[in-house]
Amino acid sequence: MDLGPAGPADPFLTRAAAAAQVLVADVDAPALDEAAGHHLGRVLRLRPGEPVVATDGRGRWRLCRYVPDGLEPTGAVEHEPPPQPAVTVAFAPVKGDRPEWVVQKLTELGVDRIVPLVTERSVVRWDGGRRSRALERLRRVAAEAVSQSRRVWVPEVTGVHTLDDLDNLDHLAAAPGVALAHPGGGPLDPATTVVAVGPEGGWGPGELAGGRRTVGLGPTVLRAETAAIAVGVLLTSRRAGTVCRGGHTG
Repeated sequence: MDLGPAGPADPFLTRAAAAAQVLVADVDAPALDEAAGHHLGRVLRLRPGEPVVATDGRGRWRLCRYVPDGLEPTGAVEHEPPPQPAVTVAFAPVKGDRPEWVVQKLTELGVDRIVPLVTERSVVRWDGGRRSRALERLRRVAAEAVSQSRRVWVPEVTGVHTLDDLDNLDHLAAAPGVALAHPGGGPLDPATTVVAVGPEGGWGPGELAGGRRTVGLGPTVLRAETAAIAVGVLLTSRRAGTVCRGGHTG
């Protein structure tokens, strides 16, 4: 397989060339759980000898070959540091399965932290046992999307927070404030690493009066889930240097 100009030494292209990627508990002795074994053998129908990437979702990974009873390591254990700076997308979940879709796509894009929000105008409010079940489902979706996208870091899907909470979360304390995605907002500042997306009804007056910067997403009004993905594209593309620094966020 031609791996392109970056050559076979490029870690991502090495992983992308494999037939599949799976999460394992221990990269030093990679073993497939029942679900992963079923996926490789019955869903993907891998043949013995095909290359598979095993990762622990915390930056460690290695190449293996698929064998009838599991995985056989063929490469050394590698470690990839997390991308810097870490980027965060907070979003207000909408009804149905859209929250899972948002988490899946943000994971594929390379977002590092995903924060479900409850806002002034939120329609979906996860309470009690429903909250724990919803978060468990979102984290499972993120883990599955890591394998599909060949990432080696599983993004953090936090608990449900309010907008005010974001300013006080320990892992966001060093960020230069939270920006709000809002029609008419300005361009994405190069220093911005945390952007929050409101519900279908938009931000409430109290939330907009909090003095936070606003980020525009172009000349149209986007659905809430589309806006979350647009924000993820902007943040990860800017970090990767694939968007013009002086461009408008549209």
